[in-house]
Amino acid sequence: MQMLMMLLAAVGTCPGLLVAAAAGVNSAQLDTPGMLPTHRRQKRDWIWNQMHIDEEKNSSLPHYVGKIKSSVNRKNAKYLLKGESAGKVFRVNAETGDVYAFERLDREKISEYQLVALVVDKDTHKDLEAPSSFTIKVHDVNDNWPVFTHQLFNASVPEMSGLGTSVLRVTAVDADDPTVADHASVVYRVLEGKEYFSIDGSGLIVTTNKNLDRERTPSIKIVVEAQDVQGLRGDSGTATVQVILQDINDNFPIFTQTKYVFAVPEDIRVGSSLGSLFVEDPDEPQNRMTKYSIVQGEYKDTFTIETDPIHNAGIIKPMKPLDYERIRQYSFTIEATDSTINLDYLRGASTRNIARVIINVTDVDEPPVFQQPFYHFQLQENQKKPLIGSVKATDPDAARRSIGYSIRRTSDKNHFFQVTKEGKIYNEKELDREIYPWYNLTVEAKELDSRGNPTGKESITKVYIEVLDENDNAPEFAQPYEPKVCENAARGKLVVQISAIDKDVTPRNVKFKFSLSTEDSNFTLTDNHDNTANITVKYGQFDRERAKFHHLPVLISDNGRPSLTGTSTLTVAVCKCNERGEFTFCEEVAAQVGISIQALVAIFLCILTIAVITLLIFLRRRLRKQARAHGKSVPEIHEQLVTYDEEGGGEMDTTSYDVSVLNSVRHGGAKPPRPALDARPSPYAQVQKPPRHAPRAHGGPGEMAAMIEEKKDEADHDGGGPPYDTLHIYGYEGSESIAESLSSLGTDSSDSDIDYDFLNDWGPRFKMLAELYGSDPREELGY
Repeated sequence: MQMLMMLLAAVGTCPGLLVAAAAGVNSAQLDTPGMLPTHRRQKRDWIWNQMHIDEEKNSSLPHYVGKIKSSVNRKNAKYLLKGESAGKVFRVNAETGDVYAFERLDREKISEYQLVALVVDKDTHKDLEAPSSFTIKVHDVNDNWPVFTHQLFNASVPEMSGLGTSVLRVTAVDADDPTVADHASVVYRVLEGKEYFSIDGSGLIVTTNKNLDRERTPSIKIVVEAQDVQGLRGDSGTATVQVILQDINDNFPIFTQTKYVFAVPEDIRVGSSLGSLFVEDPDEPQNRMTKYSIVQGEYKDTFTIETDPIHNAGIIKPMKPLDYERIRQYSFTIEATDSTINLDYLRGASTRNIARVIINVTDVDEPPVFQQPFYHFQLQENQKKPLIGSVKATDPDAARRSIGYSIRRTSDKNHFFQVTKEGKIYNEKELDREIYPWYNLTVEAKELDSRGNPTGKESITKVYIEVLDENDNAPEFAQPYEPKVCENAARGKLVVQISAIDKDVTPRNVKFKFSLSTEDSNFTLTDNHDNTANITVKYGQFDRERAKFHHLPVLISDNGRPSLTGTSTLTVAVCKCNERGEFTFCEEVAAQVGISIQALVAIFLCILTIAVITLLIFLRRRLRKQARAHGKSVPEIHEQLVTYDEEGGGEMDTTSYDVSVLNSVRHGGAKPPRPALDARPSPYAQVQKPPRHAPRAHGGPGEMAAMIEEKKDEADHDGGGPPYDTLHIYGYEGSESIAESLSSLGTDSSDSDIDYDFLNDWGPRFKMLAELYGSDPREELGY
C-alpha cells in the first residue's frame, strides 16, 4: 500500500510542475534529477508535494493533505490559501505551508477541489511570489452499493412463451468511481420467482419455464438484487418486477350444456334467430374464435349456426320454412371448434366439443298458401271468356279449411274481372289491348270457417293477364299533315309524301296500301310500295276563288288477317305564291275546323233572347200580383183583431186561448166566462171592426161560429192529431203585404168581389185557406 501511495505521489508531481511553471514571470523550472545543467542559474518559486486525500477517512479531524512550499526564504513570509473551499474545508499553516482538511470528504459529491496558493509578506501583505493554482484530488473508496433506477418495474410476456424469451432489462447504478477496479461493478441475481425467470449480468430478465399459463397465474412477482463485486450492499440494492402474462388463444371452447332444447313456431321467419348456444372459453374475448357447425348429414341444409362475436355464442337460424304438418321435431349434433389455436399449446386436450340440439316445432294457424308464387294468363282482346285461368290456394294446417277468393278492387278499379269460389278468373267486359295491354291483379285467398266466415287468415298472389292483339284497328296517318300547294302549281308537282301507322301490333312484314277514294280531284296518289305514298298535282293550276281547301279522302289498307281499310282525310290548302314558288299567303286550316265566329254570335244571341223573355215573364207576374193586392178597398182590409201580450205554448198548448172568444166577437156580445186557470185577469183585448152589412140571402155570422165550434169539437175529441194553430194565433199582415190579412172572422158572407183563387198559387202553406175561400163548381159556400 505504501508503494502505491509513492507511485501516486510521483505521478502527481508532473501537473504540479506544470502549474508552477505557468504561475508567473519569475517562475523557475523544478530541479529534477537527471536534467542537464544550463549555463544560467534559475530560481525556484514553488515547491510542494502532490496533494490528495482519501474520502470518508475515519481518523480524527483535521486530516493532513500536503505541503506547499516556496523557494523564498524570508523570515517575514507567510502562506495563504484562496478558493471556494479555502478556510472552510481546507486550511494552511502560515509558517510551514502544511494543508489540512477540516471536514470528511465524499468523492461522490466532490471529486476534486481547486485552490490558489499565495506567499505574502507578513507586514505588507504583498505577494512575494506569484499566486499558483493547484488541485486536491479525493481518492475513491468502495463505500456505495448498487441502487436500481426504479424500485418497481412492470413488464409483460405472452403466456406459454419459449425458454429464454426476453422480458425486461433492469439497471442498478453504483456511485463509486468506475475507473477504480471493481468499485462500480454490479452483479444481479433473482431472489423471488427464480422458478420462472432468471437474470444475466447485464440485468436482462428471461423466461426459464415454457408453461407459463395466464389462466392459472395471470401475473408473477419477481424480486431481483444488485450487488457489487466486493459485496457491499444494503436494503436499497433490491427491486421488484411485476410480470403480466399476456393472453393467447390456447384454450378450446366447451359447451355449457350437453343438450339444448328449443321450441319454435312453424311460421318463424327464415333467417331469424330461434335460439342461442353458449360455450366456456377461459381466453380473453379478443382471443375467442369459436366456430359452430352441424355434424355432417344432419339438417345442414335446414339450419345454420352463426357466431355472435360479442358474446361468442352460436345463433341457430332456419334456412328453410318450417312445417309442423311435415316435420314436428328436428334433432342433430353440433360441435364447437377453434381453428386458430396453435396445437402445440393443447397439451393433449380435445380439439372439439360436441352437444345435442333438439328443436320442437309448434303448430300455428297459418294463412292459405298458393300453389304458385304468381300466375300468368293470356286473353284475346274484344272477347268475353268464361275462364281465363284458375288460381289455387290450400290451408297448410291439419284442419284443411275451405278457401274463399276475391280480387282486390284497388288492382281492378274498372271491375273488368271476377273470380269464382273455385278460383276461376273470367272477364265481364271486353278488353282493348290498345288501351291496356296488361292487367296486374291481386287475388286474395281467405281462410273460411265451417260457417263460411273469414277467420282473418289471408294471403295474396299476383295474376298477370296479357291481352293478345287482334287486327281490329285500321291504319291511319302517321302524323297530322298540313300540305300546301301553290294555286299556279304545275302538273306533277309533289304536294306531300304520306305514311301510315297501325295501333295494332305491327309485324315486321307489314305492308300498307294507299289509294284515293275518288279520282274526281286535281290530285294524284302514287303508292311507293314502301309504306309511303306521294300526293302530286294532277292537272295543273287551282282556282282559290272557288276553293281554298281541298279534302282528299285517302284509303289505307293493311295486310293483316282480316285486312282492314281506314279512311283518313288530307286537307290541302291552296296558297298564293310568288314567282319563285314560295308561299306568300295561306288560310289557316284551323279556321275551317270547329265552330265559326258567325255560329258563336248566333248562339250568343239566342241565349240573350231567352234570358230577356224569361225576365219579362217574371216581371209581368210580379206586377200582376202587386196590382191585385192594391186593388182592394181599405174597408175590406179591416178584420177583427184579438191581441194578447203573452207568448203561447205552441201546438200542444190547448188551454192558453179560449176559442169561445171568437163567437162572442162575431155576435157582438160579451166574452163568455173562461175557466179560471189562475187568479190573473184575461190577457186578451178585443178590437172590433165596424159591422159590415152583407146580403141576407147567404146567412149570418152564425155560420162561421158553427163551423169554428165544429172544428173545435173535432180537435177536442181527436187525441191523436195536433191542435190547429189557426185557432190560436191570428195576426194582421199590414197594408204593404200582398197577402194582406188572413183572418176571416169578420166575414159574414161569401158574396165578395175578391177572387181568392190566387191562394192556390201560394203553395201548400195556404192550401187550407184556398179550400175555404176558393170557388167550388159543385157548391158555393158563403162565409
